[in-house]
Amino acid sequence: MKRDPTAFLREEYEELRENNLDWRLRTLEGPSAPRTVVDGRPVIMLCSNNYLNLSNHPRIIEASVEATRKYGAGSGSVRPIAGNMEVHMEVEKKLAEFKKADAALVYQTGFATNSGLIPQLADKGDIIISDSLNHGSIIDGIRLCRADRGIYEHQDIGQLEDQLVESDKKGYRRILVITDGVFSMDGDVAKADEIAKLCDEFGAMSYIDDAHGEGVLGPHGEGISVHFGIEGKIDVEVGTFSKAYGVVGGLIAGSRDLVNYALNKSRTWLLSGSHPPGVAAAQLAALNVLDSEPEHHRNLWDNTKYFKKELQSMGFDTGDSVTPITPVMCGESSTAKAVSEGLYENGVFALPIVFPMVAQGKARIRTIMNAGLTREDLDDALRAFEKVGRSVSLI
Repeated sequence: MKRDPTAFLREEYEELRENNLDWRLRTLEGPSAPRTVVDGRPVIMLCSNNYLNLSNHPRIIEASVEATRKYGAGSGSVRPIAGNMEVHMEVEKKLAEFKKADAALVYQTGFATNSGLIPQLADKGDIIISDSLNHGSIIDGIRLCRADRGIYEHQDIGQLEDQLVESDKKGYRRILVITDGVFSMDGDVAKADEIAKLCDEFGAMSYIDDAHGEGVLGPHGEGISVHFGIEGKIDVEVGTFSKAYGVVGGLIAGSRDLVNYALNKSRTWLLSGSHPPGVAAAQLAALNVLDSEPEHHRNLWDNTKYFKKELQSMGFDTGDSVTPITPVMCGESSTAKAVSEGLYENGVFALPIVFPMVAQGKARIRTIMNAGLTREDLDDALRAFEKVGRSVSLI
């Protein structure tokens, strides 16, 4: 009997669907704005990474349009060959200044940054020590390495130190410590100052993926190094333009040696087409907006504090969050999905995060704050949370 080599595609998808583990895509029918339309229903957006609402900023939109008209729709090549435009270089110069680093390099995406750079930093004879709740792109980057691996319990600095002591005794060529900056599911912040101090003590390289801290942490959104006052103490600071900056693209910031090494060794950077000039111009404009319009960063944190406080006062469990990522803990996956559906019916778009993205019994609605939301928007969303939360006996 002839075998169907693609039968597993449908079988495994059906298994996901039967266990409620499949993604069912809704369609955004307008911009990623505080109030928008999803599948025909007007909603308050509470699950976008567009923290500062910059994807709708007129200066950023105009910069993208103008650059497209001037330079074309695409760059025509990878950057090492013929796709390195002046605007790409301007972005990296501005980015390094903004983040108070010696140099910066822009990758195609945040995922491409981790999957392209991590395997070049550690190899056979080295060890990577990773926080247990690190992002999937970090995990995949580590899987591409031949280095040994160590995992410390989430935010357990004592356990990290124990592993550094053991790794030092074993005489590894290189030790690389990797952690998220802001953890995307819980909204807590890595103890970057303590990690940097330990890495310095043991001669380990520190690598922090600050994707959810870019534009969010620091006095003006400069990121986790400035937030902790440890500029120059983190060896590799990774980030993204795809969240608070409102555009798309990954980034690293650090020493000139780091950037020279990365652009010569990272296959994802070397072998992927560079950003269209319109995207690069939008990245540059986003950095300039943050420099000149601090109100967006201020509004984000004002909204975050108000929304988090009101949720807690209603009796919702918001976990360990100290950032604009505020989980509403639901426990069982079925409860989280029921809450999400109820919110959508009441004009709020906020998705459930369930196993295997989080541990069983730790399902939640992950809300993400936006600087463009008004107090009226937040109060409408809070009323929906209270109504739905009571209907499922969550509060």
